[in-house]
Amino acid sequence: MPDENKPAMAKISIDKKIVGYRVAEPEPAAAPEAKPAKPVMRDLSADGKIVRMHEKLERPEMLLGSTYKVKTPVSDHAMYVTINDIILNQGTEYEQRRPFEIFINSKNLDHYQWIVALTRLMSAVFRKGGDVTFVVDELKAVFDPRGGYWQPGGKYMPSIIAELGHIVEKHLRAIGLLPAEVLDEQQKRLVEMKRKEFEERNRQQDAFSNTHYPDGAQLCKVCNTTAVVMMDGCLTCLACGDSKCG
Repeated sequence: MPDENKPAMAKISIDKKIVGYRVAEPEPAAAPEAKPAKPVMRDLSADGKIVRMHEKLERPEMLLGSTYKVKTPVSDHAMYVTINDIILNQGTEYEQRRPFEIFINSKNLDHYQWIVALTRLMSAVFRKGGDVTFVVDELKAVFDPRGGYWQPGGKYMPSIIAELGHIVEKHLRAIGLLPAEVLDEQQKRLVEMKRKEFEERNRQQDAFSNTHYPDGAQLCKVCNTTAVVMMDGCLTCLACGDSKCG
């Protein structure tokens, strides 16, 4: 008994001879659209060619350079460190400045041999390409068995080579190969607290820091000037002349 709820199929008449047939299949689902690949950060020149730092890269006629002066207490003559940089992919969004060569010049010939050897090796590492920032840590780890020295400002240097490492680090930060050295918020608060504490403790001394009288002079009770010094066994004020000896 036919189901009354189902719609009746339409009657189809075939007037011609059947010469073939095929089974109808459902149309395949559309393939998902391929997502474009993320662009790879490459060194590209203006004409689209890939340019990477490698040892066969020819030296341009002109390089940008920076010269740093190094004056240490272990030598009477200063050293001048020059680092020349090459600009890759100039004029594109991938423009990058990379160190290409390094030179050290000094009147002191005692270190001539190792200076030439070191600069040639460092220049070869720079031109090799890749990550050259490891040079900084290697140089800073060198110490002098005879002892290091203190820089002006109170920073200790274990050797001249270590100071050279600090110079290379400073240069790599300047050209963007190393991130800028900044303090986090906790360190900033600690430094600010210690600074205020020191200024509060030395506020009275700071009032006399710009005096032209000798360091260590005492306050004169007559003219209220920090100019009292010991002269010929007597405390004498260099401002008003008051003396305990009369």
